[in-house]
Amino acid sequence: MRPARKAPPKPPGPELPPYMNISPDAALEELGSPVGTAGFGEAARMAAQGRQDLISRGLDPEGRKYLRLFSTWEITKYLIPVATPHFRRVLKANPDLPQGRSETEGGAKWFTLDEVLRLRSHFAAEGSKAKPYLPYRPKGLPAKITAVANFKGGVGKTSTAAHLAMSAALDGYKVLVIDLDSQGSMTSIFGGKVEDEWQTVFPLLARGYAESLQAENRIRMSRGETPLPLDDMLADALKIRAPDLAQKTHWPNIDLIGAQLNLYWAEFQIPVWRMAHKGWKLWDALLDRLEADGVTQAYDVIILDTPPALGYLTINALAAADILLVPLGASFLEFDSTGRFFDMLHATFGSIEEGENLAARALGTPELRFEWDAVRAVVTRFDAAQQMEMANLMQAYITPFISPYRQDFTALVGQAGEQVNGIYEADYRDFNRETYIRGRETFDATYAAFKRLLVGAWRRDELAAEAEAAE
Repeated sequence: MRPARKAPPKPPGPELPPYMNISPDAALEELGSPVGTAGFGEAARMAAQGRQDLISRGLDPEGRKYLRLFSTWEITKYLIPVATPHFRRVLKANPDLPQGRSETEGGAKWFTLDEVLRLRSHFAAEGSKAKPYLPYRPKGLPAKITAVANFKGGVGKTSTAAHLAMSAALDGYKVLVIDLDSQGSMTSIFGGKVEDEWQTVFPLLARGYAESLQAENRIRMSRGETPLPLDDMLADALKIRAPDLAQKTHWPNIDLIGAQLNLYWAEFQIPVWRMAHKGWKLWDALLDRLEADGVTQAYDVIILDTPPALGYLTINALAAADILLVPLGASFLEFDSTGRFFDMLHATFGSIEEGENLAARALGTPELRFEWDAVRAVVTRFDAAQQMEMANLMQAYITPFISPYRQDFTALVGQAGEQVNGIYEADYRDFNRETYIRGRETFDATYAAFKRLLVGAWRRDELAAEAEAAE
């Protein structure tokens, strides 16, 4: 019996888009069970487990982050401006200085950052006075506070703030990082441990309100009026100072006031306080506490990482800041969003000034005027091959308010982010050296643009102080 002939195969038709001919039964099988409120808890638990696993790749056996060592090559190329042979001669002639350690016999010497800082101080004291071993820092002037803000998420805000803090630390400045974003990404980068809102800036804001309330009550009592209530929470906040909240990090010259989810409660509590006591200047709460607690004298640079929203925490950060940096990508949507952000800043701070100055003019007291040393938009994640035209247009439209330097995206940027590390925490031996150098170049240039703002602002203050003293 002859086998039946097979029908010739049908010619292939056009491939359908993936959203056509979806089987309802197959879709139901993929769907899974409905999710109730408890499902969010399970998702949070699973994510936390994964987060800890990822973070643990940069932790020591006791669960703390550690900072890698720095080689002689890195030190003489990036940190201390001396030739490598001279650096080695100085170490040999001064056995009391840190000598580093070799991972192999006769191999390169590696140093901790704390040892690098000690070596830098030695070169500053004993080396050529023409070389900038120590960064410019006028005596007697307070720290410069920088806020990194934009109400659009995903623009590289936290990454930019973290790398500026690390750059300033490598440059020799003493840095305080304050995380005002309840997501706590900056806190994770610096290995912070924050149990609740009482280990964040929240008690400083509460103390600001409590102190204002006490001042108001003294006035009320002098008039025979009933004082406003000061509850146990406010009484507890009065006992807390900013240095109590600052925790050491794995960077020897970076301290952190961290954040965690409960910090978001401040966004609801602050307007309640303001309604109860309308005389409280809520926008000054953070800066006044930092100044009163000696923080602006104890550090050189203070970096504020803000939430992606123009809420009360961001307003406190912007009112405290001397320098405002606004990261954004080179795209129409991000440029448009950033323009709206500036518009909101204008409306918000203009409204505060107008409200305060109505009373000031009536009383003949000095008027309120917010002022920043510098405001700059910073282009991040820049791809010159695809974004050059848009970046040039943005530069032309807002020239006074945009940094001329654009922060490139490189392979090193992506890999460091995947490892919950900063660029400067990455060991160059994990990369091709050229890749490392290119990755560093973009952040070094970003820091150089920021440092010019920092140094210029300090110099302006220094000259003003000298002129005032001469009068």
